[in-house]
Amino acid sequence: MNNSIPNRQAFTDRLTELAEINNNIVVLASDSRGSVTLNRFAERFPDQFVEVGIAEQNEVGVAAGLSTFGKQVFVCAPACFLSARSLEQVKVDVAYSKTNVKLIGVSGGVSYGALGNSHHSLHDIAVMRALPDMTVIIPSDAEQTRQMTDVLARHVGGVYVRMGRGAVPDIYREGEPCFRLGVSNQLREGLDLTVIANGEMVHVALAGAELLRDCGVTVRVIDMHTLKPLDADAILKAARETKAIITIEEHSIYGGLGGAVAELLAENCPVPMKIMAIPDETTVTGNSAEIFQHYGLTPEGVVKQAVCLLGRALL
Repeated sequence: MNNSIPNRQAFTDRLTELAEINNNIVVLASDSRGSVTLNRFAERFPDQFVEVGIAEQNEVGVAAGLSTFGKQVFVCAPACFLSARSLEQVKVDVAYSKTNVKLIGVSGGVSYGALGNSHHSLHDIAVMRALPDMTVIIPSDAEQTRQMTDVLARHVGGVYVRMGRGAVPDIYREGEPCFRLGVSNQLREGLDLTVIANGEMVHVALAGAELLRDCGVTVRVIDMHTLKPLDADAILKAARETKAIITIEEHSIYGGLGGAVAELLAENCPVPMKIMAIPDETTVTGNSAEIFQHYGLTPEGVVKQAVCLLGRALL
């Protein structure tokens, strides 16, 4: 794996290419063109770019209005504000009104780690997946983000996408098919344990699987890039074919990937399971790597939880 460009850059680069052939694409920013890397888009397509200033509620409302005129609208803002400050507008103007608006939350999770809890977005998946008809996506690398952008430019309906801030290791090769809405990707075979991850945690899951392989444990790794609609078939298949499931995510332990998987399994196929996520507390301050280390969201953390689930004798 080689370090790639940040997902936010992959998104805006591809969206700029798509806007060359589709003048119905409109992008809105909340004084966030630098954070989202939208400067080139704004310069190239001034008539397809709207700057609303630091006013995320207005940004969502304007986007919903533009969508009623047939525009393919992308709302870009820091995830912490888009999923909190403007939640009422997302609920009413996008979900309830069934408008065609794509909400792009950048610097999600603990990407703004050093700025503290006011800038963390560890609740966003929980609230967005609770809204009716809202699609929720967390891409894992630049190539998947590019392919996702192509899909979103054709998709009709409300979507929330969360991306991090920095570059992450490549998971997929250029041109390798890696994004179908609602269909997860199995990245490794395994019969002892399944690790389900998304976003920045996918490469952590793969690294943890490598460590466990050295201990003789085979690990199935699933990239669950779409949280809603959830790939129930892949999860239930993993529950039936492996001994236990671990989920790992950059989100609160409540309501995110782990919650979605647990809800499905509790009703259909209960198995031993561990949710690896940020605990229910005021999050420590530091850069994202320091925060992940503090909470055990690391390859070594995956091994530790595997020991708890499978028993030390298997390791």
